[in-house]
Amino acid sequence: MTLQEAMAARHTVRKYKKEPLPADVIRQLNQRIQAQNEKYGLNIQLVTENTDALPGLVGLTMSKGVRNYMILAGPDTTDVDEKLGYSSADLMLYAQTLGLNTWWVGGMYSRKGARKNSTAGDNAKIIGVVIVGYGETQGVPHKSKAAEAVASYEGSAPGWFQAGVSAALLAPTAMNHQGFTIQGVGNQVSMTYAKGSFDRADLGICKYHFELGAGKENFKWR
Repeated sequence: MTLQEAMAARHTVRKYKKEPLPADVIRQLNQRIQAQNEKYGLNIQLVTENTDALPGLVGLTMSKGVRNYMILAGPDTTDVDEKLGYSSADLMLYAQTLGLNTWWVGGMYSRKGARKNSTAGDNAKIIGVVIVGYGETQGVPHKSKAAEAVASYEGSAPGWFQAGVSAALLAPTAMNHQGFTIQGVGNQVSMTYAKGSFDRADLGICKYHFELGAGKENFKWR
């Protein structure tokens, strides 16, 4: 499965099998995480066979079998939320290519539990966790906005722009609000996101998806 194929296959999954992650899968995830950390100066970390980051209420009412997660952490800088969102999008799709399922959790995780298991340091910023494992199901598509509701192009939109918008609409966002707006002219593209608790992280996630769909060689961000 390619990353592009993973975009269509990936859906939020909240219930997981008790099957542990194989050592080889853990190794591949950690290699991908290390690459993202080195490229963007982050401190994302995989934690396995541990439930500290999930509060009991969520564990009882919304999820099942959750025992593995990636802590989304990095230096407390102005752009860290967007970088963590962008990198988490890559990691979620990569996990999908390995036959895993994921769930991006921003508001309902245990900050104390995540901090306890993070090696990023007390001054690092943690914006959430990505649950990862073998889902009991593959999830279902979320309700999506129409392309014309979120995007506009000056003139006739080229195929790469349309493909990028379609890819962005597949991205997971906080509460599935899809609060982004994409504008294009020539080979220049801009993306903004409506203000909210996770707007910068959502912007990073959606930018990653747009790039993957459109092809980074076809446009430039402005």
